[in-house]
Amino acid sequence: MEVSRIRALRGPNLWSQHTSIEAIVVCANSEYLTDTFAGFESRLRTLFPAIGQLQPSGYDEQIILARVLELAALGLQAQAGCPVTFSRTTQTLEPCTFQVVVEYSEEAVGRLAMKLALALCEAAIHDTDFDLAGALLQLRELDEDIRLGPSTGAIVQAAVARNIPFRRLTEGSLVMFGWGSRQRRIQAAEMDTTSAIAESIAQDKDLTKKLLSAAGVPVPIGRGVRDVDDAWEAACDIGLPVVVKPLDGNQGKGVTVNVTSREQLIAAYATASEFRDSILVERYLPGNDFRLLVVGNKLVAAARRDPPQVVGDGKQSVRQLVDQVNLDPRRGSGHATSLTMIRFDDIALASLAKQGYSADSVPPSGTRVVLRNNANLSTGGSATDVTDDVHPEFAARAIAAAQMIGLDICGVDIVCDNVLKPMEEQGGGVVEVNAAPGLRMHISPSFGKGRAVGEAIIADMFSPGDDGRIPVVAVTGTNGKTTTVRLIAHLMTQSGLRVGMTNTDGVYIRGRRIDTGDCSGPRSARNVLLHPNVDAAVFETARGGVLREGLAFDRCQVAVVTNIGTGDHLGLNYITTVEDLAVLKRVIVQNVADNGVAVLNANDPIVARMAGNCTGSVTFFASDKRHPVMATHRAQGRRVVFIEDGMLVAAEGKVEHRIALSDIPITHDGAIGFQIENVMASVAAGWGVGLGWDVMRAGLKSFANDSDNAPGRFNVFKYRGATLIADYGHNPDAIVALVQAVESMPAKRRSVVISGAGDRRDEDISQQTQILGAAFDDVLLYQDQCQRGRADGEVVALLRTGLAGATRTTVIDEIQGEFVAIDTAMERLTPGDLCLILVDQVEEALAHIAGRIAAQG
Repeated sequence: MEVSRIRALRGPNLWSQHTSIEAIVVCANSEYLTDTFAGFESRLRTLFPAIGQLQPSGYDEQIILARVLELAALGLQAQAGCPVTFSRTTQTLEPCTFQVVVEYSEEAVGRLAMKLALALCEAAIHDTDFDLAGALLQLRELDEDIRLGPSTGAIVQAAVARNIPFRRLTEGSLVMFGWGSRQRRIQAAEMDTTSAIAESIAQDKDLTKKLLSAAGVPVPIGRGVRDVDDAWEAACDIGLPVVVKPLDGNQGKGVTVNVTSREQLIAAYATASEFRDSILVERYLPGNDFRLLVVGNKLVAAARRDPPQVVGDGKQSVRQLVDQVNLDPRRGSGHATSLTMIRFDDIALASLAKQGYSADSVPPSGTRVVLRNNANLSTGGSATDVTDDVHPEFAARAIAAAQMIGLDICGVDIVCDNVLKPMEEQGGGVVEVNAAPGLRMHISPSFGKGRAVGEAIIADMFSPGDDGRIPVVAVTGTNGKTTTVRLIAHLMTQSGLRVGMTNTDGVYIRGRRIDTGDCSGPRSARNVLLHPNVDAAVFETARGGVLREGLAFDRCQVAVVTNIGTGDHLGLNYITTVEDLAVLKRVIVQNVADNGVAVLNANDPIVARMAGNCTGSVTFFASDKRHPVMATHRAQGRRVVFIEDGMLVAAEGKVEHRIALSDIPITHDGAIGFQIENVMASVAAGWGVGLGWDVMRAGLKSFANDSDNAPGRFNVFKYRGATLIADYGHNPDAIVALVQAVESMPAKRRSVVISGAGDRRDEDISQQTQILGAAFDDVLLYQDQCQRGRADGEVVALLRTGLAGATRTTVIDEIQGEFVAIDTAMERLTPGDLCLILVDQVEEALAHIAGRIAAQG
């Protein structure tokens, strides 16, 4: 087997709604099936016993080797703990070539799984060793390294449960929820509204205590110190025992508690100095260590934190007892697991020495041995949930502490005997207030039940019913996509929305182009959804982007399919038939929101059938209201858009909205059929997102189909008394529509300038000129930058072949260069002529035409 290409499908795609790895797998003709290799399956199961059933029950056909690769890649991820379930293998039209698709939860893990699966298959083929344990360890460690930690992951899971989209912005814990102007962001357990000043205050423990004291929140007395002597003086003033810690530390680093002598203080000062230069000495409060989590103005969770410790059994050493505790699968080396491993370091050894032990000591049975003085989970401590026990006054002090500092999400550390009564009654106090607190102890405590802290954070960020989404309209089809996208965006803009748009011309935010080129793929769409000044988005969704990466969104409010017709780009990327193309194009229909709308061309049978793939509602459009699909749909009380007596009619049951075609300039008083279809689709989409009819009437009237607003989309010019039309039509269906349009426009003599894109099939290129040969007197064929892998002159030769037997064409010229061809055609024009220029370099060609017209005056 050879894996010739691997793609990451990062959104809903041709195969499923799952993020997936797609690989093109080529097998040698003689090594197509597993039966080719004697004993292959038994060796495979020996190497990887958990691979499962290779063939569904009841099937006895030989197993395709690519299928084994698929199951191995899925199985390895599953065994490594990744939540994946979907996979598929499909044979292409190329001999012994397959598309293997395997779900992933983390892209890098999915890619590695495919690589390891290939190695596993090769080992089974050649009867060599495969280190399964090592492979699973690689996958597991990579997954732990790159996946979201428990805190951020819990918030993301809560967002997903509320249908709020999310996007990870970095390899760390910076995550965006929602889209555009309704987005919110977090970094770990910190919101985008968290004040930098509040965070700075929380890091300054001395200032924090002063503010809390002013708010009536009990705190231990203490002060910052300059050096060891000053620290001892402060300790004596405060009264022993004391706590020595960095002024702005975190995670319990450098903290020494219960310091009772000068010698201990010197050692504690040295420990704190390893982390910060500024040191704080404060009164030691005896009791238990509690962490209370405040979100907004509510207490969400509370836990008692205990320092890392083991209990002697009279047989094992402290080190052996620690090793036994660390076998708990919940414990890991970082923050990816709910608990952290207990580690031996100087602090642990010093703590043991205070208790009269060393690492090799064997404590008596039942004796508790503490490894550290602080109870932070990051040092191996444990947590017990006490949320239900918290006294209302106790909770009120924690909330007051968070609000005094100004933190949206706040971890309040309190030392006291218990949480059953107010702090003041037991001499307790707040010892720290933490920004971006760890949530592990509350999500998955060592003892007690976990708390829905992720849900609480999302509830504080998004009000009930708010899913953080902006209206997204996705437009696909063979022809008319760009004009439809531009018109929908224009209608939305007329309603006062700030619109982001992508199409084959670029990316536009509020009408300003911020990127150029063909931007009809998912990368450009994701950039629009990322923009904070976008209230609605309209995306041209081309086949190539869906094949490369899938969709940029999980759901859209409206999906528009303009047409499929005879298709375009057939023969590329294993999309070889119109039916294949339709399956790809309908991906946007399959991912319409439950309350969304699919806008479908009823006159195109293959598009009309997509209605069965939509979980939302459907609006059909077609010029003829008597079309069976239209008539049936309307009879059922559903939405349709059609043309009647020179009016565009949008009907739902007996309710109708009418707009005169004469008030829609893009249709040229209803003379241009394909523009009427684009308008019907756009109106249906605007209806689907709830635009008002007065707004849409005004928007349709003000939408000019000029070279500035819709470049290369039937742009009409006047030159020397002749009519000049520039368009980007580039497939047979588009040519048919253009011919129908120009035939409605009077002309003394008609000429056309055309080239062809080399990445089309031979018949698609030739068919264009077959159509033109019956409608134009002069045909100027040009060759320029659109060869796309074809030999020099090959495209023009195919175009000339299409003109063989032309019924109208009498003049055929072959010209080198697009602009030369344009100049030649324009020079020949006389008053009353009509010239259709099928441009390739859209903006440059339009600028060239406009320059000639301006020079002519």
